[in-house]
Amino acid sequence: MDESMIVIRRETSYHPDDWTRLEYDDLYREKGIRLLDSFYEWVLDILNPQPGTLLLDVSCGEGVVVREATRRQVHSIGFDLSLVAAQLAARETGGAILVANGQEMPFPTAYFDYVTNVGSLEHFIDMAQGVREMARVLRPGGRAAILVPNTFSILQNSYEALRKGHAVDDGQPLQRYGARKDWERLLENNGLRVHWVGKYEREIPRSWEDVQAYLSNWRWMVRLALSPLIPVNWASHFYFICERAPDVHLPD
Repeated sequence: MDESMIVIRRETSYHPDDWTRLEYDDLYREKGIRLLDSFYEWVLDILNPQPGTLLLDVSCGEGVVVREATRRQVHSIGFDLSLVAAQLAARETGGAILVANGQEMPFPTAYFDYVTNVGSLEHFIDMAQGVREMARVLRPGGRAAILVPNTFSILQNSYEALRKGHAVDDGQPLQRYGARKDWERLLENNGLRVHWVGKYEREIPRSWEDVQAYLSNWRWMVRLALSPLIPVNWASHFYFICERAPDVHLPD
């Protein structure tokens, strides 16, 4: 792990071998972890997976990326460490959902045209191994979309530090924040090459249901309005589009 990153680790009573899986089972039973559908559509718009190709969503949660990609005629598979999340995703998508660990993926090498990891890498126990596995299963010429949080987000961590004196705690078992170069270093030291980096603050709502969600949360509206003015290095999250590095060593 990059020593320059902020780490938030929650206390748990679960056994060390199972604590993340069991903590996530509890989270998904209680309230779930899900953003607006418009967010996942935005993620796919930028990645732009082509019909007939194969996409893997790592740590798929409730399966919205898989569902939306399938609607775009992309063959999609998702997996999550949490059995409860996988059950929710299977109901959401009716598609191929597995229970698996992102640090040891049960897929052949160079198998997928696209890999997505949306707001999950920062929660891995071994992030470097998670990146290596994404690089391994990605085909030459394929693209990986990875969304990760920024230490220096002006409307998130900086604002939270100003008000409360600490970084934002999202309630998940293990959370990390890094600056843009911290994340680039992690990705490029473990088999990926950064092709493009953008920012995420809030997405434009694309449905009446999502508009209603914005109308009930003035902070979201402020963040959306200010988003065009915020430099990438001060954004809430970084959105990396990556390729597999040409010199990456792949197992036989």
